[in-house]
Amino acid sequence: MLIDIVLDAMGSDKAPEPELRGAILACRHLPVRVHLVGPREVLRPALDQHLRGERLPIEIVHASEWISMEDKAAQAVRSKRDSSMRVGLKMVREGRAAGFFTAGNTGAAMATAKMVLGGLEGVDRPALATILPTQTGLPCLLLDVGANVDSEPKNLLDFAIMGKVYSEQVLKTRDTSVGLLSIGEEDSKGNSLTRETLPLLRDLLGRNFIGNVEGRDLYNGRADVVVCDGFTGNVALKTSEGLVKLFSSSLKNALKSTVTAQVGALLSRKAFNTFKRKLDYSEYGGAPLLGVRGVCTIGHGSSNERAIMNGIRVTAEVAQANVNGQIEAALRNSNGNGDMTL
Repeated sequence: MLIDIVLDAMGSDKAPEPELRGAILACRHLPVRVHLVGPREVLRPALDQHLRGERLPIEIVHASEWISMEDKAAQAVRSKRDSSMRVGLKMVREGRAAGFFTAGNTGAAMATAKMVLGGLEGVDRPALATILPTQTGLPCLLLDVGANVDSEPKNLLDFAIMGKVYSEQVLKTRDTSVGLLSIGEEDSKGNSLTRETLPLLRDLLGRNFIGNVEGRDLYNGRADVVVCDGFTGNVALKTSEGLVKLFSSSLKNALKSTVTAQVGALLSRKAFNTFKRKLDYSEYGGAPLLGVRGVCTIGHGSSNERAIMNGIRVTAEVAQANVNGQIEAALRNSNGNGDMTL
C-alpha cells in the first residue's frame, strides 16, 4: 500500500527542478504516492517532460502562490493564502496525506504548520530536530535547531520527551541516552536555563539522562539525543555545516596536490565516497518539526534531487511510526520520576 506524501514543489532554491526529480526518484524506489503542490501550469509540462511516458504515482495539486526564501515569513504566511505550503499542510490536516515535506523557507514552514496543523496536546512549542553523524556510526538527534530562539525549562523537557520518542521510533535506538547541551559537564556549568533545566530532566528521565554534554559530544556518540534552545542549536548546526564544507574542500584539494596524492585518491575513492555520504546532509533527508498535530518535515534550501527523495522517505517513516501519538502518550504518562511509558 502506498503512503501519500505531499511535496512542496516550489520550496527549494532551484525549484521546481529538484522537487520533480526527487519525486520521480522517490516513486521509483519507495512505497509512496507523491502529491506535488504548486502552479499546475508550471509543473504539468515540466513533469511530463521528465517522465517521458513513464507511469508513476505522482499527482499535481494546484496552488497559485508560493513562499520564496526572500519573503518575510510572518507576512507571507498571512498574505499568501493559496501558497503551496498552506495547501499542502491542509491536505495533511484533512487526512488526505500522511505527511508534508518542504525544502522552502524554514520560518514560513514552521509558522504555517503551527497555524494549519496546530500543536500537540501538552506541547507549548514545537521543536525542529536534525540528525548528526557520530564516530560510533549511530546518529545523534539534536533539538531544537531553530524553531524557538528563546526557551524555558518546560520547553526543554518537552524537547527531551519528543526527541527520545523520535529516536526510539524512527532511528530505532534502545535505552536512549539524553544529554543537555552546555559549556561543561559539571552540574554548575551553563547559563540559568541549563542550570534550571538539568535537575528537572534528571527527575523526568532517570537513568536515561546523562547530564550536561559539550559541543564535542554531538559527534562522539556519547548521547543519542541532545536538547538545547533553538538559538544554541541553530548556531551549532550552522557551524557544523560550515566545518563539513571546509573539511571536504580541503581534503579534495589535498588529494589533487601531487601525482602521488592523486594515485592515492584513485585507490581510496570508495572509502572517500563513503566518507562524503556520511557527512552529506542530502543523505539524512529533512528535519522533522516535532510537536505539531501532523507530520511536517523541512529540508535544506539547497536540496538536490537525492535530498528531496530522502526528505520524502523520512516523512513517510515518521508517519508510519505514529510519532505524534507516541509523543502524546509519553507526555501523558511521564510522572516526573523517570517512568515514561511509550
